[in-house]
Parts: sequence; structure tokens; C-alpha cells
Amino acid sequence: MTATATSPPASPRHARASPSLGATATVVILASIMSVLDVTIVNVAFNQLATVFDASLATIAWAGIGYTLALATVIPVTGWAIGRFGTRRLYLTAIALFAAGSLLAGCAWDTGSLIAFRVVQGLGGGMLMPVGMTILMRAAGREAMGRTMALMGIPVLVGPLAGPVLGGWLIDEYSWRWIFWVNLPVGALALLLAYRTLDAGSERVARRLDVPGLAMLSPGLAALIYGLATGGDDADFTSPGVLVPVVGGVLLIAGFVIRARRTEHPLIDLGLLRHRSFAVPALTLAAFNASYFGSMMLGPLFWQLARGHTATEAGLLGIPQVLATGISMQLAGRLVDRVPPGRVVLAGVTTATVGFLLMATQIQADSPYWAIAVASVVMGIGVGATIMPAITASSRSLPPAQIPGASTAINIVQQVAASAGGAAISVLLTRELTEKLSAAASGTGERGLGAVRHLSPAALEAAASPLAGAFRGAYFWAVALMAVALVPALLLPRRRPAATTVDSVRS
Repeated sequence: MTATATSPPASPRHARASPSLGATATVVILASIMSVLDVTIVNVAFNQLATVFDASLATIAWAGIGYTLALATVIPVTGWAIGRFGTRRLYLTAIALFAAGSLLAGCAWDTGSLIAFRVVQGLGGGMLMPVGMTILMRAAGREAMGRTMALMGIPVLVGPLAGPVLGGWLIDEYSWRWIFWVNLPVGALALLLAYRTLDAGSERVARRLDVPGLAMLSPGLAALIYGLATGGDDADFTSPGVLVPVVGGVLLIAGFVIRARRTEHPLIDLGLLRHRSFAVPALTLAAFNASYFGSMMLGPLFWQLARGHTATEAGLLGIPQVLATGISMQLAGRLVDRVPPGRVVLAGVTTATVGFLLMATQIQADSPYWAIAVASVVMGIGVGATIMPAITASSRSLPPAQIPGASTAINIVQQVAASAGGAAISVLLTRELTEKLSAAASGTGERGLGAVRHLSPAALEAAASPLAGAFRGAYFWAVALMAVALVPALLLPRRRPAATTVDSVRS
């Protein structure tokens, strides 16, 4: 019989021993590393995949876009699925689905099959983070939530640190297929540990699936993200191929919001937004993620285009920022258990803004490595002190029954914000490149990155200074986006709330 979140424990005959917090965290971290590592490895391989399958980079990019769209489709239903099937069963399914998609992607025979199998990966990957966060939040409890959620920063550290280097080595020494097959031993281990460790729990809450809501929200998110990605790649949001999915996505999401406010059991409980303790961190994360994840491409592209480094070298040059992010995330996660989140997150956003400003001023064709490294370390410290503490703040004051919905909503906010930020920064970078390289690229017939790729090595070297200027301009736009996150961060609580109260926004 399915039990609710407030039901008494199962009878001893059917009960499982509750796993330790350390064992639970190990399972969640391992599966998350597999997911994050896959994304960073595949990003390095796009050029190789385009060569193998004799396809354009725009076509191969769909291996990434298809994965993202699958994430957007499956994330909204995760909160309901947790209540219907339980975290343990759903997490096992997500790991198995991701591993199966990895196996199939490594066996792909053309671009169509590769994109289709990446969608299978995305369906599993879309559930891994929200279900994993729910498992950890429930296991940690209110008092240990900060330092426990900080452990989720380990995948964020390992993925960007090891992914580019591991991906380049696998492609150079073995085959592109191994960038997918490398997930199989990790997935098998995560599946075994999850099966043996995770508690089936008594948190299942049987309720009907909001099918009309799902039919609006999932396609709406997919259409919106597709339109934003396409517009960002083409630097044009006025074409029908961009406007139609963006407008359609917005209308579908608006329809979902209207329905969610009227139905008794919506797919996602928008009543969470009435809790100030949830709404303010969500707004902070939206602006912050738009700037941070939207600008992640700038550093590697700068090193490759303006400074002439390889993709692997660009990945290695990003290590200082990744290490700073991982270390500060662990420290901030433990600090937010003792210090009000308003102080920790505000300090993190402020530090990140300063770091982005330093980067915008240091990006030059002949800037010393140490100067850019210092700026990237400051950025990394700010990033690590913001994301997980803000997620912790968003869920700490909520009752246990609302945690799955909160985890799902936060993941949707982060996914949409990152896509919107990436599209915006792509357009702004293209505009900067077009303006700065108007003379050098006049004979290519293209604009933005397309024009840069058609420049000869001599012309590219001669254009190093204008290229650096274009990236400098794009970073200043990222600074402006990051500064927006300071506004909601100022509204975060600076006092520790009482253990039994939930701070609600007044109407």
C-alpha cells in the first residue's frame, strides 16, 4: 500500500534499513558525475563527430540540442513521478536509461541515430538531478542540508575539470565511441550501489498525473529552449523558425500557469512562489545562471580563437576557475548551515560580479596568463558560493511533502535561464565579432563565428586584438546580467528562520 509523507513507518517485515547519509550522498554524487562528465566530454567532440559523419557543425550540434530538449521534456513530470513511484525506483530507472542511451550513442551509425540516442540519454539525465536532490534533501534534514547539498558541487568540479581532457584523450587515442561508452562502468556501479543502498522510503504520495498540464508545460519548455538555442546560433530572433517556437512555447507555458492556478493537483505547485524563502532564491538563481552558464563558452573560445590554443589546452587553462568553484562550494555549503543564506549568497553574487568585471577588463590579445587566471579564480569563488547555497535556501523552510515539487521547479528555472542566457550571450558575441572583424571578414560572406572560422591562420593572428575586443564586450554584457542577480539576493533573509516557520510572501 502506498503511504503518504505523514504516514507511520512501514511494518518491520517490509522495512528496509535506513542508509547512512554518507552512503546516500555517494550514490547521488556518482550518478551526477556520470551526467556532468558526459556533457563536458561531448562538447569537446563536436568537431570530430562532424568529420566522422561528414556533417556540418550545425547538424552535429543537434546531438547537444536534442539532449537538452529531452531534459526540458522530462523534468516537469519528475515531481509527480517521485510521488507515484518513489525516489529509489525512479532513480534506478534514470540511471539505467542514461546508461542505455550512452551504449546506443556509442553504436550510432549516422547523425540521425546519434541524435535519437542522445535524446534517450537526456530522458534519463533529466531525472537524475531533481531526483538526486530530493533524495539528499530528505536524507539531510534541515540542519545538515547546506553541507549535504555542497556535496552536489563535486560533480560540478569533476566534470569541467576532467571532461575536456578525458574527451580529447579518448578521441585521440581510441575512438569517438568511447566518449559515450566511458559512462557504462560508472553507470553500472551507480546502479548497483543505488539498488543496494537507497531506501524505498515511505514518501510516496499517490495522485493523478496532471495530463493537460504536462501536455502544455513539457512541449512549451522544449519549444522555448529550441527557439532560444536556434536564435542564439543564428544571431537572429526575427526569423519564423525562431519566432514560432519561442512564441508557441511562451503561450503553452502561460496556459500551464493559468491551469496550475485553478486545478487542485497541478503538475508543479505554483503555490511555492508564495513562499518568499523559495521565490527569492529562485529569482536569484534565474539571473545568476543566465549570466554564468550563458557565458561559459566565452573562455574556451577566447583561448582558441584569439590566442591560438587547442581545445584540450583551452580546457586545461580553465582548471583554476573550476578548482576555485569546487573548493568555495564546499566551504559555502557548510557555512550556510550556520550563517543565514542571505549573507552567503549575497557575498557569492557580489564576488562573482567582481570576477566577471575583472575578466572583462583583463581580456586582451597579449594579457598575461596569471592576470586572466586571477580573474577566473575570483569568478569561481563567487559561483561556488552562490549556486548550492541558493538551492539550499530555496528548500530549507519547506515541508517535506513540497520538496520534490521545489526540486523540480528549481531545475526548470535553472535550465530555462541557462538556455536564455546562452542564446543572449551568443547573439551579443556575434554582434561584437561582426563589428570588430568587419574588415578582416569582409570577403568571407559570413558573420560572427562563421566568419572567424573562414579566416586564414595569418589573418586570424592579425585579427587577435579585434577578437579579444569582441570577447571583452561580450563579458561586459555578462557582468550586466550578473549584476541583475544582486537585486533578489539583497532580499534573501539575513536571520536564521525559526525551525517551524515558513516565510510567505504577502499578497
